[in-house]
Amino acid sequence: MSFESVQFEGILCLRILAACICGCVVGYERTNRYKEAGIRTHAIVALGAAMIMIISKYGFSDVNSYDAARVAAQIVSGVGFLGAGIIFVRNQSISGLTTAAGIWATSGIGMAIGAGLYIIGVVSTVLILLVQVVMHRKFFVTKEPMREHLYFVVADGEEGIHYIQKILKKHQIQVTNIKMERKKEKTIQIEVEVIVPVALNQMQLLEQLLKQDVILSVRSAK
Repeated sequence: MSFESVQFEGILCLRILAACICGCVVGYERTNRYKEAGIRTHAIVALGAAMIMIISKYGFSDVNSYDAARVAAQIVSGVGFLGAGIIFVRNQSISGLTTAAGIWATSGIGMAIGAGLYIIGVVSTVLILLVQVVMHRKFFVTKEPMREHLYFVVADGEEGIHYIQKILKKHQIQVTNIKMERKKEKTIQIEVEVIVPVALNQMQLLEQLLKQDVILSVRSAK
C-alpha cells in the first residue's frame, strides 16, 4: 500500500468522522426532547451513510464499468425502514414522525459528507437544527391542543398516583398514555403522555402538582 493510498483513505476517514459529528449535533437536540432516537442513533446513521457512500464511490474502482449510484441509492430506502420503526400510533394519534424524518435527513447529511460535499452537509445540519428548534416553538395562537410528556417521581403507594389523576382531570387534561416503573428506593417513576389545552399555564400546573408531599419531582419534556 503506497503512501498516497494511505493518505487518501485517511481523508475518507475524516469524512466519516465529520458525518458522525453532524449526526451527534442533530441527535443532541432530539435527546433534549426525550425522543426515542437520540445522539447514538443519529450518529450511527450519519457515519453509516457516509461509509456506504464512500464504498459506493471508491470501493469498485477496480471494476471497468460500474454504477456508483446503485449502492448509495439503497441508503434512502434502507433508512426509511429504520424511520418507520420510530413512528407510533397511540389512541388515534401519531408520534415520532419528526424524529423519523430527522433520521432520514441525517442519512442525507452522511451521504453528502461521504461524497466530499462538506459545505452541503454542514449547511444541511444547521438547517435541520433550525427547523427542529425554531419551528418547534409556538409563534402563533392556535386552537389546537398540544401533546406533552410529563415525568413524575412519587413515593411508593397509590396516593401520589390518585392525586396526579385528580389534578389532571381538574385542568381538563386528557391522558393518552401512561407508564409506571417501580424503583428499589421505594419510589415510582411515571411517564404520562397528555393532551393539554393551549390556554393552560403549565408552570402553575407543575407547581400545584409539587404541593403534594408524595410527589417528589415533576418535569415536562420541554
